[in-house]
Amino acid sequence: MTDAPVRERVPIPREIWVMVVAAFVIALGFGIVAPILPQYAASFDVGLTAASAIVTVFALARMAFAPAAGSLIGKFGERWMYIAGLAVVAASSFLCAIAVGYWDLLLSRGLGGIGSVTFTVSSMGLMVRLSPPQARGRTSALYGSAFLLGNVIGPVLGTFLAFLGFRVAFLIYGGAVVLALLVVLLFLRDQPRGTSVSDARPRLTLAEALRNPDFRALLVTGFANGGATFGVRIALVPLMAAAIPTIGAPMAGIALTLMAVGNVIAQQFTGRFVDAVGRRPVLMTGLLVAGLTTLVFGWSMSIPVYLGLSLLTGVGAAMIQPASQALLADIIGNDRNGGPALSAFSMSTDLGSIFGTLIAGAIADLLGFGWAFAFTGIMLLLAITPWLLVSRAARA
Repeated sequence: MTDAPVRERVPIPREIWVMVVAAFVIALGFGIVAPILPQYAASFDVGLTAASAIVTVFALARMAFAPAAGSLIGKFGERWMYIAGLAVVAASSFLCAIAVGYWDLLLSRGLGGIGSVTFTVSSMGLMVRLSPPQARGRTSALYGSAFLLGNVIGPVLGTFLAFLGFRVAFLIYGGAVVLALLVVLLFLRDQPRGTSVSDARPRLTLAEALRNPDFRALLVTGFANGGATFGVRIALVPLMAAAIPTIGAPMAGIALTLMAVGNVIAQQFTGRFVDAVGRRPVLMTGLLVAGLTTLVFGWSMSIPVYLGLSLLTGVGAAMIQPASQALLADIIGNDRNGGPALSAFSMSTDLGSIFGTLIAGAIADLLGFGWAFAFTGIMLLLAITPWLLVSRAARA
């Protein structure tokens, strides 16, 4: 596998657009329920730890089921496991809506994590198989932007629907996933590019993938980016804003929105850069930008600096995601089944989200937010090291 830039511009296949629409609908529904999950759990008269576990169980279920998801994708194919994953997420949402106790809600969210990792790994597999090599950066950026837009609009919509109560929000989420499921069933045809059934294609084993230095470097990147983007920023940005009088709690929502907006806007350009100049340069630049901005984020004491750094961290993340996805697709190739490799990459991101958040949270308790974000920034900067070694080996 080479990292040579690809300059020929090709159209994005119709099947990718179908997945983009489904991703937006799913993210929109998730954005509605994500902010209310802890409050919904607390409504069953449980403590803060138990209420927080509702969020943790989802990530743990995703991580635990990822290897099985990869194996099932190898057996039944990406499209059918994508559909199955969406069906499980929809069922989980409806079960959350009718939960009669805390344990019902906890188990239902765990089921949702299983469905989530199944459809996300399947969607990565479909993106690998359906994306033209010359447009892998653009297609990954387009798909990622759809999820981000849904996550930005969803909480705003959820605010206007809050008067309907917790249960109605989950019914809306379940309905949104069912709508996405119907879109996929109707418009994402089985084997749309004329390939054979999934288990007839050569399979990229995890052992084979791990022999590839690019893949090993991707796992490190996934862990660092998962810890920063999907863990520390979501968990600590609001707490930091509330703890600093010169910033204030209301700025937390604006900061998270700016991170997402910066990510969405930048991805319209970074996806093209990935295809034009190569995967590694864009990925390393993204890690550098995200790492440096995160490194100093915890010491921002004014609203302009706090919000400006939030926007820049979103820009850095916008370079990491499409470059990682495109390089992962290069490693697997259009004609191979890469379920085990895809699930391993998903696990690395979830592991980073869980452990990165726990470690940074402990540092924040002991030393303050400045050092917690500094730890996270250093983690991102250290993730550049494997790419420097890979680049050096490629030039040798």
